[in-house]
Amino acid sequence: MRAICPGSFDPCTHGHLDIIRRTAVLFDEVVVGVGNNTAKNGLFAPAERVEMLTEALEGVAGVRVTLISGLLVDFCAEQGIGAIVKGLRFASDFDYELQMAQMNHRLTGIETILLPTAAEWSFVSSTLVREIAQLGGDVAEFVPAATAARIAARVAERNEEKR
Repeated sequence: MRAICPGSFDPCTHGHLDIIRRTAVLFDEVVVGVGNNTAKNGLFAPAERVEMLTEALEGVAGVRVTLISGLLVDFCAEQGIGAIVKGLRFASDFDYELQMAQMNHRLTGIETILLPTAAEWSFVSSTLVREIAQLGGDVAEFVPAATAARIAARVAERNEEKR
């Protein structure tokens, strides 16, 4: 069976990678679906996020990264994906993800699996990583090394543009 781990991944964190790797153990193939959440103040274009995730997941068998647009359930139907896997950090994540899971199931019958995030990453979010980086903090322990380098370069680039 094929599963999808969808998200904006701006940027991908060790928590995201943990969920994806754990999903790869459970399913024959995992599609990492990179979407564009216009409600978020992103650092990277969707294509850049695909590049970073592809690099970070190199060597993880059965995983591929791709862009998605439109309704997730439509993408899943087109690609023959039978399950959506999402990570949960807090009870508030559950409240939101449960509603999404129920709606997705109602629309197409697709199942959603909610995996608890590993405790060591439960406090990490892409939003916090972006905020820390934009304020000059070091985010290297929360993201892959190559991603940390790209974040630092992008923040420097944006700071230069502001001058």
